[in-house]
Amino acid sequence: MVSIRVAAPLALLLLSGCVTGPDHKAPEMPLPEKFGEGGSKSTGDVSLAPWWTAFNDKRLNAYVDEGLNQNLDILQALERITAAEANVTVAGAGALPSLDGSASESVSGADGSFNKQDTRSTTSGGLSVSWLLDLFGQYKRAKEGALAAVDGAYASADVAKLSYLSDLTTSYINARYYQERIAIAKKNLASRRETLELTKLQLEAGAASRLDVVQSEGLVNSTLADLPGLETNFRQSAHHIATLLGKPASALVSELQKGAPQPVARRSVNAGVPADLIRNRPDIRRAERNLASAVAEIGVAEAQLYPTITLGGSITPSYISTKPLKGSFTSWSFGPSLTLPILDGGRLKANVDIAESSARESYLAWKSTVLKAVEEVENALAAVNRDSQTVAALNATVRSYEEALQLSTASYRDGASSLLDVLDAQRSVSTAQASLAQAVQQMAADYVSLNVAIGGGYAFDSKKAKTN
Repeated sequence: MVSIRVAAPLALLLLSGCVTGPDHKAPEMPLPEKFGEGGSKSTGDVSLAPWWTAFNDKRLNAYVDEGLNQNLDILQALERITAAEANVTVAGAGALPSLDGSASESVSGADGSFNKQDTRSTTSGGLSVSWLLDLFGQYKRAKEGALAAVDGAYASADVAKLSYLSDLTTSYINARYYQERIAIAKKNLASRRETLELTKLQLEAGAASRLDVVQSEGLVNSTLADLPGLETNFRQSAHHIATLLGKPASALVSELQKGAPQPVARRSVNAGVPADLIRNRPDIRRAERNLASAVAEIGVAEAQLYPTITLGGSITPSYISTKPLKGSFTSWSFGPSLTLPILDGGRLKANVDIAESSARESYLAWKSTVLKAVEEVENALAAVNRDSQTVAALNATVRSYEEALQLSTASYRDGASSLLDVLDAQRSVSTAQASLAQAVQQMAADYVSLNVAIGGGYAFDSKKAKTN
């Protein structure tokens, strides 16, 4: 027969291997083999690809490198990693033995009827130890959840980097777009002022009417009215870029006012296949880690349904001095304690139901994140594949209207056509040039959207890239 002294430790050892709750498994869902307008070739790891360099803009490249180290949203996300890592220690500490020490000293006395005072000095210290046996894996599951939260914090930092890349490059594209619009407006303003001066000369020669002069003046003034709004939009874009770099809003206005062409990407993008998104998109990885943490919480909640055993003990030595006697004594205790939930009004079982519901919700959130990612890539692909057609058509439109303006202006000088033909031609040129600038802006923005949608570039490190 096995003795109780041998059987009890063996029973505890067997129980300590019991972990409640389900084990997390990577979620799965069916995805198409390729995007609707994409290829069938996988992209691999695109997180290191510096896709913004396709614009061949050194200033933009410098801003990206600077902001990856200075952007406040990214720095906040990195701090949350530190907190999450510390929480792992907190989550697992309950399963480890704890030791507390204490010390005290006191002096007391009493006055007698003959003014004789007796004093008593007491010095004591103590050590207490306790160890909650994690028989059903409550703290193991809690630590699993905390580790998953650490992974989620890293993924959140990557999400912040990807959002920064999207916001910065889009703001830079917008700033250059408004500069292009300002340049177009100023060029058109000069042309319309020339037409106004020509019309005034025609009026003096009797070849034009006052109505012609007023119409020409109106077109000049409408162009002047467009400039302040364009200037405001440019400055707002410049202010936002500075804020993204962790600088005061007006810090980059003078630098950006030096101007540069509108960004145009010089290379194409391989969007890969939908399955690549599960690996490359940090928001999907964050959702999966949130699910893993939620699954671990089920085990934590289930473990609370079962008994808990705590081993504890204490030792307290004391030294007492009382005139004229002195002495010391030591007290100690040791033993296990058992806590068994019996009646709790269904609270603990309800906690399990809450944890299970939270895990199901986290799975649905992961699935929703995947489907939204696929949609974003599909939308960006559809736009990128057509943007160049729009730009090419608008380029041809601008050339046609500019030629029409030259012909109508020459005809008006010769008196063969009316001022209305010139003014109409000027409006057409202005509208076509603005549409072309907007199309170039949209083409660049769609290129950014596609790279962000596939999860590209957030892990790029320019210093590492230069050393390789």
